[in-house]
Amino acid sequence: MRLIFAFAVASIVMQRALALATNPTDAANPNSSVLSEVLLHYSNPADSLKRVAAQFLFDNIEGHSYMTFDLADTNGAVVDFNVLSYANYDGLVASFDTLEKKHGVLDFKKRDVVEDDSVITAGFLINHIDLAFSAWRTRAWAKDFTFSQFCEYILPYRGSNEPLEKWREYFCMRYDSAFQHMKNPADPIEAASLINQDLIAWFHFDPRFYYHPTDQGLADMLTTKLGRCEDMTNLTIYAMRANGLAVTSDYTPYWANSGNNHAWNSIVTTDGKVIPFMGAEANPGSYQLANKLAKVYRKTYSLQRRNLAFQVTDPDKLPKYISSKSYTDVTRDYTTVKDVTLKFAVPDSVQFAYLCVFNSGEWKAIHWSKIADGATTFTDMGTDIAYLPAYYLEEKIVPAGLPFILTSNGAMNTLAADTNRRVSVTLSSTTKTTFEMSTDGIRKAAFTPGVSYELHYWEDGWKTVGTQIAGEVPLTFTGVPSGCVYWLTAAESDREERIFTYDRDQQIWW
Repeated sequence: MRLIFAFAVASIVMQRALALATNPTDAANPNSSVLSEVLLHYSNPADSLKRVAAQFLFDNIEGHSYMTFDLADTNGAVVDFNVLSYANYDGLVASFDTLEKKHGVLDFKKRDVVEDDSVITAGFLINHIDLAFSAWRTRAWAKDFTFSQFCEYILPYRGSNEPLEKWREYFCMRYDSAFQHMKNPADPIEAASLINQDLIAWFHFDPRFYYHPTDQGLADMLTTKLGRCEDMTNLTIYAMRANGLAVTSDYTPYWANSGNNHAWNSIVTTDGKVIPFMGAEANPGSYQLANKLAKVYRKTYSLQRRNLAFQVTDPDKLPKYISSKSYTDVTRDYTTVKDVTLKFAVPDSVQFAYLCVFNSGEWKAIHWSKIADGATTFTDMGTDIAYLPAYYLEEKIVPAGLPFILTSNGAMNTLAADTNRRVSVTLSSTTKTTFEMSTDGIRKAAFTPGVSYELHYWEDGWKTVGTQIAGEVPLTFTGVPSGCVYWLTAAESDREERIFTYDRDQQIWW
């Protein structure tokens, strides 16, 4: 895996810094007085590159913030909820379900957004920049990074939307003596593994933090020693960037063949190789992603002007996860990809189309493209995955065509319900399951006896075939439209059941 870096960044930022040095009040950033103070601090010619680094941070500060969230009902009334009040995840979920029975549907909503440019101080930036440069110049594995690589993967002061805190000195001092015992003092993978082994020893994943969307800062994580994937990747970024390691946070908004999503770390070497790993869990070279990837994005500090957020007037009304101003597409670093070109008969108000994957009971947007002359191309899509083309109107996914399977050779196999050719289907489970061989020749099933199961098929939305009460054997439904995608769900389930096609008497899972 390789990454192409924008080597022109340094020269562009240098020009911007020189212009601002002439008239610092012309800064585009509203907190120009802080920038002016930082640039003045670095007025010595020997600090010219630090001036450029400071300008880079300010030129790309837009959208970076600390976000806090509350649990609220549909009327906006806040419901008190603390994940650490529960002994385990199962107890938390049970309590959450009880709260929803009392208050109705609950969701996490933004309580407050503290923009970096409104609170960041010159002292904070100067301290951060000085320590970042020290790591870049003194760690043996960091010296050959370009300035562009340094700015994007070592210099930034935050990982996501956590509170602003000083973390560089803490982690630099924590590992300084440990590096003296490395077998190869210039090996970034050995250094990263050494740091990660320490993180593994004291910080752990805890699913309760799925219900804690406010990202923890370092102080929080040192106290709880627990968190979700986002916390783990941020903690790893702090520990490793503080020591001159170019570490990223990569993520998939939604797994393509499972529920939920995931974030993990990657380390970038000086020659551009990208090696994924899971901070506080698995070292570089020993980590495998668990499910299928339709898209992988990388958080960046720099603004990505081609992102969807810059093409619309209200980014807050875009689909979740693809509304950020600071991410880039790195799917081809992880899996086989193909472009998808589709034609649309579009309403006048629609400018953008989306591709969706099925995740936790819903079709969810994972990539976007602008429509031109009734057609659009979605770039670098993961293969052997089921997709649904859609619009996004009034903050809801609206199907805009037939689901299809994108194969590894680039073919698009559409899934159209044929109501004139109906078939019988015999179903053994609601998700992909490995069955043991039956010794009596009777096909086994993975259902809960006595529970009602409903079979759906897709035709411009989910339509019902019928319901059956499960016993010990597979369920057979008759009169089922052929050629489409199906979904079998249990009564009162959490809708994590997977979609499937049916071929040669077998469920094919997607």
